[in-house]
Amino acid sequence: MSFGKLKSARKAREAHSFVNPGSIPSSAGTDAPQSAHSPLADHTGACHTGSASRRDDGGPHFAPEAPVADSGSTVQGVTPSVDGQPQAQLEGLGIPPSQSSEKTRGTATSVDLHGCHASLPPSLEIRESSNHGRGIYAKTAQVAGSVILSVTPHVSVLSTGNLSHYCSACSGHPSTAGLKRCPKCKIVHYCNSICQNRDWMWHKRECSALQNWAASAPSSEVSTPSEPVRCLGRILWGSQTEGLDSVWATRMLGHRPDVTAPLTDRNSLQPSSFESHTHLAHSLVRYLSVASPQELTPYGLTSAGDLVDLISRLTTNTFTLTTPALAPIGICVSPTVAFANHTCDPNAVIVFPRPDSSSPTEEPRLNLVALRDIAPGKEVRISYVDTTLPAVLRQKELKEVYSFVCHCKACTRALPADPRAALWCPKQCGGICPYPGQDSEDPENVTRCVKCNTIVGDTGAVLDAVRVGQEALDKARSLQLSDPVKARQLTTNIVPLLVSAGLTPASHPLLAMTRLRQELLVETLQGPGLSQETLDEAIRSAAKYGAGIQALLPKGHPVRAVALGELGKLLAVDEPSLSPASDAAASSRFPPSGPARLKLAHESLVKAYEEMLIGFGRQLGGGQLGREIRDAIVRLEKELGVWTTGIRNVLEDTPAAGRKKSEAAP
Repeated sequence: MSFGKLKSARKAREAHSFVNPGSIPSSAGTDAPQSAHSPLADHTGACHTGSASRRDDGGPHFAPEAPVADSGSTVQGVTPSVDGQPQAQLEGLGIPPSQSSEKTRGTATSVDLHGCHASLPPSLEIRESSNHGRGIYAKTAQVAGSVILSVTPHVSVLSTGNLSHYCSACSGHPSTAGLKRCPKCKIVHYCNSICQNRDWMWHKRECSALQNWAASAPSSEVSTPSEPVRCLGRILWGSQTEGLDSVWATRMLGHRPDVTAPLTDRNSLQPSSFESHTHLAHSLVRYLSVASPQELTPYGLTSAGDLVDLISRLTTNTFTLTTPALAPIGICVSPTVAFANHTCDPNAVIVFPRPDSSSPTEEPRLNLVALRDIAPGKEVRISYVDTTLPAVLRQKELKEVYSFVCHCKACTRALPADPRAALWCPKQCGGICPYPGQDSEDPENVTRCVKCNTIVGDTGAVLDAVRVGQEALDKARSLQLSDPVKARQLTTNIVPLLVSAGLTPASHPLLAMTRLRQELLVETLQGPGLSQETLDEAIRSAAKYGAGIQALLPKGHPVRAVALGELGKLLAVDEPSLSPASDAAASSRFPPSGPARLKLAHESLVKAYEEMLIGFGRQLGGGQLGREIRDAIVRLEKELGVWTTGIRNVLEDTPAAGRKKSEAAP
């Protein structure tokens, strides 16, 4: 997930900081970027993956003003660049200035980073191209499903809403005994004393900072600083503890451009970033209990400009920390992985699978997994943004958050119609039509079916439906936590509207709205609202979402695998009531009942497990989620065996009973 998305989620779900975003005095003066709003640039975020200055050629690292090249992809979002696009590398949270396009890609040469990336395995190397900067390249063949790189992030923090639900050390779920709260700050929680002791080198200074922040907060809603502030705090404290000249500090603070990717020119930051950067800078100054940026010298920051640079690196080089099932729970920083460039058609993805063999002391463990075979010499690319979004929305986020334009094949190749922005043919021939205004090559500016050439009539109604759908999606997301009943009602009303307008299951915003509806229905099922109707509606939503995802993402993509697994688990839930087997309507409806439902659940789970072995690492057995799905398959097979045995016994007993009856007849 991109940092930008995580930022949007925070805005929707968490209270704003109480820090006054007024001007910050600068002793450096010219070091801080100037804008009409403030001398400091704004902070935007990225969610699933991201690197400070990536390129669209393969990674999220880019020079903001340059005509960027291809971009990469990320899991449930992440960082990187695409084939032939300029990449912004984030070594130590920095951004490379070079840019490139797929058409003008230059020769990449190996880069000596003075041992600062010892975690990079012999099968990979960091190369630099004159066209698109630094990136991660395969030295040996990588097979789909192989773990290319596995590292523990330098710094990771939970989002504010998850501090009481996950361990702040290993990011794991609580055991049956629950989590143990820090007795001093009463904010962070741990699995046990082992995790608490392990995190103490980070938390010993953080603890006091959290207490001071809470003591001066005007209300409980803003009594805990946001995760970017807490992440920056840990970066600065860690750099100070390790030593400002240490390898750790060099990578995190970006003091050496030959070791870390150069930072994008502050003047190239997007105007939308000025306010957020300023707000984050004020929050950090308050969190560290200093009076101004000039008092940050002990942390290696000698001016307001240095602070802006650090915030910019964090913004573009942060990865979304997720559960094994891809649910975002925080952010993390890994300078080595941040070298991965962006593309909207990635060949690798970032996940946190928590394999059975892993130790809590090594978690959270970030794994870079190959989505398809990668030949020696090819660049490893991830996606910085949600690749289920139409190109126009992907480009908008890449420009706002990473300051580059993506020129990957997924963004530039001419398609008759992108399924992410398409309608069904009005004549129902099975073909699709691009959204009105998407087919720029049509001189008549009309929308036609790519299969039978039928013209879509009322294009205004389609555009209105898409606009209303997007507004409703934004509103429902903002209400998901605060008022889930109203959010669910919104999805109930809008999904049929989008369907009636002719949008395909894979199109935006219908796909996202269907997913949100599924989440809200599942939350209802976990409470007292379990009913046959709600369960069946959740299954139908999961099936529609899965159909849309499978049309967009390649086999083995973690998001696709999770969607299949969720559908299978919903189908396997015990039905509150069973429809009579003789009911003709029940035999043809979806979802089915009884053994037919169990068989469908088994089929979905088997497919999900096969894809999880790719998306979450074959040698990891698909991680924790893969283990859960495998166990569910075994349980279903036992249950189906009972059904099969029972039917066989009935068939065997019926003829025998008939024979006894005929023999007894006079």
